Amino acid sequence: MKFCVIAFMADLKHRILMVSDFFYPNFGGVENHIYYLSQCLLKLGHKVVVLTHAYGNRSGVRYMTGGLKVYYVPWRPFLMQNTFPTIYGTFPIIRTILLREKISLVHGHQAFSTLCHETLMHARTMGYKVVFTDHSLYGFADVGSIHMNKVLQFTLADVTRAICVSHTSKENTVLRSGLPPEKVFVIPNAVDTAMFKPAQQRLGRDEIVIVVISRLVYRKGADLLVEVIPEVCRLYPNVRFIVGGDGPKRVRLEEMREKHSLQDRVEMLGAVPHASVRSVLISGHIFLNSSLTEAFCIAILEAASCGLLTVSTRVGGVPEVLPDDMIVLAEPDPSDMVHAIRKAISILPNIDPQVMHDRMKRLYNWNDVAERTEIVYNRALKCSDQSLLERLSRYLSCGAWAGKLFCLVMIIDFLIWRLLELLQPAKDIEEVPDVALRCHQHGERIEEIYRCKSE
Repeated sequence: MKFCVIAFMADLKHRILMVSDFFYPNFGGVENHIYYLSQCLLKLGHKVVVLTHAYGNRSGVRYMTGGLKVYYVPWRPFLMQNTFPTIYGTFPIIRTILLREKISLVHGHQAFSTLCHETLMHARTMGYKVVFTDHSLYGFADVGSIHMNKVLQFTLADVTRAICVSHTSKENTVLRSGLPPEKVFVIPNAVDTAMFKPAQQRLGRDEIVIVVISRLVYRKGADLLVEVIPEVCRLYPNVRFIVGGDGPKRVRLEEMREKHSLQDRVEMLGAVPHASVRSVLISGHIFLNSSLTEAFCIAILEAASCGLLTVSTRVGGVPEVLPDDMIVLAEPDPSDMVHAIRKAISILPNIDPQVMHDRMKRLYNWNDVAERTEIVYNRALKCSDQSLLERLSRYLSCGAWAGKLFCLVMIIDFLIWRLLELLQPAKDIEEVPDVALRCHQHGERIEEIYRCKSE
């Protein structure tokens, strides 16, 4: 039996603020990354606080496993779980959180998180070191990507260090933002292998089950599935598909199932909670990923950890994720994907789920990700402080007109900061004690440690 004791800590290594619009109870790759990275950093002795927007009735301060503190600030999502961009409207509450929690470094996640961009901007104005992790790939030609790349260029012009989840993602980020490559580090995602284990009994091969778990949107290649699934079912009468996920393209998959009379061979599960993903994965033999763009696919790691052979499109950072004998790659073309699935079915007898799981435990580990991230933090904190004029010179290099606009935005931000200092001096903002939860086995002596710094 375990119980927890609150301990007040004074000798923490770093005090880190994780920022993103994407966090629990929402589910996704970014959310999982922030959660698992934060938990491992807490174990390394750092203080970690998460800042995100409110989700439904979840507003205010909450505590998660391991004493992870989360600020659900009372802003509602505006579009695709992003808060409405106010530029300066978030500054007062962000400043208060930074000062109350005695933050030493700010770590933002995801390029299209409005809250991330605004917090990094305000943190740099206040003199904090900031680190940014890019989890996605973007193009260069369409209107949305052009605007997003300009916003990213603005944020990364003054970022201390950046992290990408794959080498392909690093190349993409450097090209989009103009950030010097020596400032960008590559740290891949990982998987909780203790959670994603193979089934205790190996599945029979009389019926081959192919599992798809993905958001059913264009970027995830849902349109490819509409063409691939009927052809595979035609070639292999003993193949069955399980499709988990929801999105605007689900209608097309439903229509495909009706058109080809595949109701008994294509099971549509709808949205799958993250806690139920393993139970879906272990019911299959092959995991199919049809993404059209992907910086690093955590779903592939979860499937491989459960012992599934993966068939995936050869896009973005996917070829870097698994060894060649654990994945079959195909071009994002229906005929090539069907060929890849045929190849995967032929080599399926050689796949041992437990051996694959053991390899994943050695290849991907969140503790290793946390230790490598800690190195980036240490390097960021060693960087020298810069004056406003030195920082403005970086923004001027962002373009003839954009550079001047960015400088104006930062000058106004600096003036607002000075105004906030006059209205509410930093010394008047109460600092919260550093609290850590320590778990003890029943019967052990409880030691409550109060090691507050004497002022």
